[in-house]
Amino acid sequence: MRLTVIGCGHLGATHAACMAELGHQVLGVDIDADKVALLGAGRAWFLEPDLDDLLARHVKTGRLAFTTSFEEAARFGAVHFLGVGTPGLPDRSGYDLSQVFGAVAALAPHLTGPALIVGKSTVPPGTTARLVRELRRQAPAGDAVEVAWNPEFLREGRAVDDTLRPDRIVVGVPSMAAEATVREVYRPLTEAGIPLLTTDPVTAELVKGAANAFLATKVSFINAMADVCDKTGADVATLADAVGLDARIGRAFLTAGIGYGGGCLPKDVRGLAAFAAGAGAGTAAGLLGLVDEINSGRRQRVADLATALLGDLSGKRIALWGAAFKPGTDDVRDSPALDVADRLSRLGARVVVYDPQAAGNALVEFPHLDQADSALAAAQDADAVLVGTAWPQFAAADPADVAAVVAQPLIIDACQAIPADQWRAQGWTVAAPFPTSNHGLERSGLTQPAARDSRPA
Repeated sequence: MRLTVIGCGHLGATHAACMAELGHQVLGVDIDADKVALLGAGRAWFLEPDLDDLLARHVKTGRLAFTTSFEEAARFGAVHFLGVGTPGLPDRSGYDLSQVFGAVAALAPHLTGPALIVGKSTVPPGTTARLVRELRRQAPAGDAVEVAWNPEFLREGRAVDDTLRPDRIVVGVPSMAAEATVREVYRPLTEAGIPLLTTDPVTAELVKGAANAFLATKVSFINAMADVCDKTGADVATLADAVGLDARIGRAFLTAGIGYGGGCLPKDVRGLAAFAAGAGAGTAAGLLGLVDEINSGRRQRVADLATALLGDLSGKRIALWGAAFKPGTDDVRDSPALDVADRLSRLGARVVVYDPQAAGNALVEFPHLDQADSALAAAQDADAVLVGTAWPQFAAADPADVAAVVAQPLIIDACQAIPADQWRAQGWTVAAPFPTSNHGLERSGLTQPAARDSRPA
């Protein structure tokens, strides 16, 4: 099948390459000529494991190409996936849909025959209906252009696998003909046993936001429980293990710490809350608002912990290990680690950042923070090491090697990233914004090592 993918960011470029992998002839469309040129050379402009291999292979075979021309896209095929960005509005009142409507406005005048637009971007309920009205007005083919919605459920760092081996495919279709077309697109996956759920467009639009809001709720819930554990002396990590063994709940996303970030969960919680409030679903809006409030509060809790341990931060050097919002990506959008680093910097600390993949993006977003080219270099003469992203490199770091370069052996593990007992055994003070097991010795985030008392002055 010949199809296009409009918008070649994280979602669109991955979808285009994976559709080529499934055997389709694919044309990717983006208004950024530099990105189109890079993708046309078989490389992505962002980090996503396995994606460059797919791009290079299918560009070489001719199954995959990229363009900036919407006219060419309309001529190329009759199925157009829409994967442009829908960032949150600055006032947190919902989604910025300007790219969605802009892409459709650019494509519509060239749609002279029957076509199916399949939206993949995260949008509020009702967006499909609005697009249909615009297409009726702008497209020469009029009613012959249909719109379906097929939300993505990709995890950064696992996006290729999530596209080729998803746990489900959801599509909201306006007609049996549209359903048949989408089923043909995904036939290699459904024949492999992947379930495909068809529904109405409004439900499909709601699924992605609801799924992300639920995952975010799990993160905020365990962080709320961490506060209860802090007051009682309980161990939140063991609590999460015990609760997560319940098959109805599961262990994923039950990790207390610095909270969630990235380009999806914060935006989707706020976007769904805003939509719920506007629709008169006040209880849902209140719940989602509380989820967001708990998550935002974790960042200040980490900053407060650093201040409690170090006192006046003026002139203090803090090594930040990790800048990406999670390991496995170079994405720093709404990074909790960088948010905390910025707060500490504004309190007078000199924050030195190291991240194995996201250092360049971190420098663009927070140019006032210093950079280092290794974890040890960042820790040189540091008054504290703050672990903000759970990269495996940090878990594997040798506490003795790090102790040899720091000003004092104090580490704040904000995301359960290191084997704390190993660090304590090497004389480190281990602190965290949550209580963990240390035979009742740890409260309010501060654990003293068994070997000696090394409380900060």
